[in-house]
Amino acid sequence: MAKRLTTFSKFLITLVVVGVVFFGGKWLLDNTEFGQNLRQQSTSETPGKSDGPKGNSDAIKVGVVTWGGYAGGQYFNEGFEANTRSRFYKDYGFQVEFKVLDDFDASRAAWKRDEVNLLWATIDAFPTEVAALSDFDPVVVWQADWSRGGDAIVVRRGINSVADLRGKKIAVAELTPSHSFLIWLLEAGGLSVRDVEIIPQSNAIDAAAVFKSQRVDAAVVWSPDDEDCLRSVPGSRVLESTRSASNIIADVFIAKRSFVDNNKERMRQLYEGWMRGAAEINSSDANKRKAAKILSENFPGFSEDDTYQAIDNVRLTTHGDNRNFFGLNADYAGVTGSSLYGRMADVYRDLDFIEGSVPNWRLIAYPDLVENTNLSGPEHAAESAKTFTDISDEEGRTKEAIATKRVSINFRTGEFQLDENAKYIIDREFVDIAKAFANSRIRIEGNTDNVGSRSSNVALSKKRAQAVRDYLVQVHNMSPSRIIVVGNGPDKPVASNDDESGRAKNRRTDFELVGE
Repeated sequence: MAKRLTTFSKFLITLVVVGVVFFGGKWLLDNTEFGQNLRQQSTSETPGKSDGPKGNSDAIKVGVVTWGGYAGGQYFNEGFEANTRSRFYKDYGFQVEFKVLDDFDASRAAWKRDEVNLLWATIDAFPTEVAALSDFDPVVVWQADWSRGGDAIVVRRGINSVADLRGKKIAVAELTPSHSFLIWLLEAGGLSVRDVEIIPQSNAIDAAAVFKSQRVDAAVVWSPDDEDCLRSVPGSRVLESTRSASNIIADVFIAKRSFVDNNKERMRQLYEGWMRGAAEINSSDANKRKAAKILSENFPGFSEDDTYQAIDNVRLTTHGDNRNFFGLNADYAGVTGSSLYGRMADVYRDLDFIEGSVPNWRLIAYPDLVENTNLSGPEHAAESAKTFTDISDEEGRTKEAIATKRVSINFRTGEFQLDENAKYIIDREFVDIAKAFANSRIRIEGNTDNVGSRSSNVALSKKRAQAVRDYLVQVHNMSPSRIIVVGNGPDKPVASNDDESGRAKNRRTDFELVGE
């Protein structure tokens, strides 16, 4: 008859079994090829102890759309999925995951639910949505890109300038970067959205489809849909694109303030790595090709050539660009996040798209990550202003004007010096447009009434136009080679010179954006 084991006997047997398993397993790991392979596999797949995330569930998740402007981070990450090949993981010890969220409302809902930690936005349109996100205390942490050809306005045959859009039907996705671009271009031509018929669309893709069906006169579309529109509608053309309107649409990333505060060093490292990736792409076609391959593998229906062009249609911003954007460079005179955000808040409020107050830029900007990062070298420098070549007066006079804005600047009789009121008018009516369309030439045309001799009026009108150019160069640091000066005298009246009212309209300065 078997005897029942005592409790102490069971304890001794358990110790023996555990010891055999432990020391046997240790011997297996230390003394066999199988054990060594198993140890290496475990080490490579499990992050070490650090501030970084451990596994995909703890990766920093970034919400993006199908757009080439985020390539810096995706290239540095070696793809969209969280992985240990990522340089974020190798250099900083954490993983990053990119989630494509093309549906606008779904992307905002995902951010609110913490399904993504960072989310794309554009500074021009952000004033229209910031109030709806206020419960989550959103902050702008860095700029990823400027659109440089990724957005375009296509028009049917017979529309050659912004003035020709008056009364026309324009398809556009409201409260999006497309809408902002249209607003800027109309203003550059002395018009507003109230001077055209807006045909609202859900997105830029739908706007392109409506244009191709020839139900509208113009549409604001994305690249490469602009090329498809031109193929589909005979005689159509691109009136203007963000390749010339180079400082209007700024892609940024937002995060909850609490998330950034609680992960400040990892967020700074995420920014630093992203900027390193952007600089490498900007500096090497081979790196741009590699980035395009990564994007094509994650954007269904896009070839590598398509995504290469998508990257070409943006300026991937560098650390130097971000210092400018957040106003950390006192010598920078271009478009900042503050100026763009504030201006568009006013514009959208005037159009009744914003109710209530919009938080000041200082309350939503989070420049700490940029300010506390040190990246040096020419590849990290800010973008240089476009270089314009000198052209003859005749060539400058005959260049086609895309947009003309007529401004009344009062001069004393026979004089051409600018007084303080004239400078205020130039600042208010034109300087922001000139900065936003930084890749376009400017033509300044002086005009007079017909009182006095034609020759003296032509000479005087040119001196007045030159005075405006000198002001833009000396005060706003614009290149003199960019600005064309023309004196029309009485030769281009916009009203009758038979009465004082008409003569007053003819004494004006025209600001024009002209193509190359």
